[in-house]
Amino acid sequence: MTEFTPFLSLLGGALIGLSAVLLMAVHGRIAGMTGILAAILPPPARDWGWRAAFLAGAVAAPAAMIALTGATIPFDSPVPTPWLVAGGLIVGIGVTYGSGCTSGHGVCGMARLSPRSIAATATFMVTTALTVFVVRHVIGGL
Repeated sequence: MTEFTPFLSLLGGALIGLSAVLLMAVHGRIAGMTGILAAILPPPARDWGWRAAFLAGAVAAPAAMIALTGATIPFDSPVPTPWLVAGGLIVGIGVTYGSGCTSGHGVCGMARLSPRSIAATATFMVTTALTVFVVRHVIGGL
């Protein structure tokens, strides 16, 4: 069962929004994680530096939080690791065809009132709801 944490969730969402606004204000770039990641892979983009720093911060911030507070988030998945890897590859394909990921479309694109991002985010949400319904109520998963 997932623990309900409205205040921590609000704080996390505010920090994600702040980082997206700052990245747009300082660099004029959208904070879509897959786009940032793709541009540091070979051949790297000319603006590789800020992209590497952004991704390093996404890894270092939780690590610093754990080091400073000792707080961790337990993770347990009933899904076998090969299925998780396959799911990640499928999502990667979807990101390519969808011209962006959930963070790029949902956080940044919708904030810019992009019709493409609004349609993509609506598709993500409907697909997620249907998947959860099918897994939990049709095939009897967790």
